[in-house]
Amino acid sequence: MEQDERERIQGEAQRRQASRMEAVGQLAGGIAHDFNNLLTAILGYAQLLSERPLGEAALADVAEISRAGERAASLTKQLLAFSRQQVQKIAVFVLNDVVSDTEAMLARLLGEDVRIRKDLAPGLGRVKADPGQIEQVLVNLVVNARDAMPKGGTLRLETRDVDLDEAYVAAHPAGAPGPYVMLAVSDDGCGMDPATLARIFEPFFTTKPAGKGTGLGLATVYGIVKQSGGFVWVYSDPGRGSTFRIYLPRVEEPASARRDSGTPRRAPSRGTETVLLVEDDDAVRRFVRGVLERNGYTVFEAASGPDAVNVARANTGAIQLVVSDVVMPEMSVAVLKRRLDAIGVRAPILYMSGHPTDAVVMRGVRAGGVAFLQKPFSPGDLLARVRRVLDGG
Repeated sequence: MEQDERERIQGEAQRRQASRMEAVGQLAGGIAHDFNNLLTAILGYAQLLSERPLGEAALADVAEISRAGERAASLTKQLLAFSRQQVQKIAVFVLNDVVSDTEAMLARLLGEDVRIRKDLAPGLGRVKADPGQIEQVLVNLVVNARDAMPKGGTLRLETRDVDLDEAYVAAHPAGAPGPYVMLAVSDDGCGMDPATLARIFEPFFTTKPAGKGTGLGLATVYGIVKQSGGFVWVYSDPGRGSTFRIYLPRVEEPASARRDSGTPRRAPSRGTETVLLVEDDDAVRRFVRGVLERNGYTVFEAASGPDAVNVARANTGAIQLVVSDVVMPEMSVAVLKRRLDAIGVRAPILYMSGHPTDAVVMRGVRAGGVAFLQKPFSPGDLLARVRRVLDGG
């Protein structure tokens, strides 16, 4: 009875927390969008500066700018994950493979005073998600468990196929009945009281001392799992450790081919084509135009959808590629595409965004149907993607 009452109280707290997360997620996504525009210009110009013949002291200053920008970009990436607006590279895979692939890294994160115990179910079902993001979920949970065991202890990793029925969902109102794959990460550390448990997934909430944590680790976990169609359930008591259970929908599709991440990237080649650039942020627009023009492209620019239509109408036969922000004032990018089609501009479109919320575009991204560039991006990323789209990749 005591256990049932404890679960009921925790369930109520997590139910209230889930409703708060929706509102906070919208705010976080908007903040990330604005910061990603700024970071595209900051990181992009820093890289361009680093390629110039500067003195040693100046190059060191530029390197510091880049490092600070990359840390900021990491934070905005976590905000996008929390708000469930991150672009996913979907694959069908087995969770046991992610655990096995990251085991050596997890051991280094934990240190010698924390033992790892694995209980991975053989013949585990498959899930459909972004393997890189699920690896990030596992790493964040392991780091959280390590911090809860400052004097050492045992970390347990468990996977199971589970079928959740109506009774379970009624007691744990975070998902829907059906087949799932469960990943559990447990520690025997300090545990959490109900007040802490009620806030653990809030962005920037942390129990660590000032300067020791961003408060985005568990918020990122929450966002990635929700965006993957799953849910998180947490069990914890002070002095008795914590267990985080991740439930991802089980699928019957065949596993995707595993990608070789060790293939070296070629330097992008220059181009001679004409590009229509549509971007409402002045700093990003100047940066993208500068990079393209330095590498041989001719660029027509527009600060809005209506401006882009006017520019395209005057240069219909010349435009070979459109590079456009997703979220713009006055005209959505979906309407812009229809207007360009209507005046005879059939050029492919490379979409950019720091806040990929346009429903039409995002459905195409997940299905592999459109070319997409996530802000912030480097000059090399931009040139490589432009070249790939123009070459029909």
